[in-house]
Amino acid sequence: MERITWEQFFMAQSHLLAVRSTCTRLSVGATIVRENRIIAGGYNGSITGGEHCIDVGCYVVDNHCVRTIHAEINALLQCAKYGSPVQGATLYVTHFPCLQCTKAIVQSGIERVYYAEDYKNDPYAKQLFQEAGIVTKKIPFDARNVDFLQDEKLILIEQLLEKLEQQGDETLPHYREQVEQLFNLKK
Repeated sequence: MERITWEQFFMAQSHLLAVRSTCTRLSVGATIVRENRIIAGGYNGSITGGEHCIDVGCYVVDNHCVRTIHAEINALLQCAKYGSPVQGATLYVTHFPCLQCTKAIVQSGIERVYYAEDYKNDPYAKQLFQEAGIVTKKIPFDARNVDFLQDEKLILIEQLLEKLEQQGDETLPHYREQVEQLFNLKK
């Protein structure tokens, strides 16, 4: 396995944080980084000690769950709580920030926002980032970079493909092509 880039490393951290989300509608993770060091992380979920959407359902008002604190805000609040300045930092987030998070990001002094997926990208949020001089960049996340069982999976699949080949299965080329795409194998 090749060494992953810093961008993919921090995006992987954000995706790992998203696994902790208690939101049933969308799992989001955010990581704040300064000088290639993680200073905070957050995921979308309820306030400390509060009921979680996964346990009692979403509390939706005007098509928004008001129970949930967004990942970006949770990460910024963690910095505030523990005294970690974010001026000049980079925010890695699994999804493009909503308008409210965008305003908090602009106010905080974050200089770069890297996101993996578009999600209802608000035109005004984009405008605010641009006006504030905050660099936004889409960095698609490749989960294969952090698949610790990739080699074992590939061995098993190769064994299965060999069995199909021995049986004369005509769909074998189709399966081989899918395996090459899935594991990003070079021919």
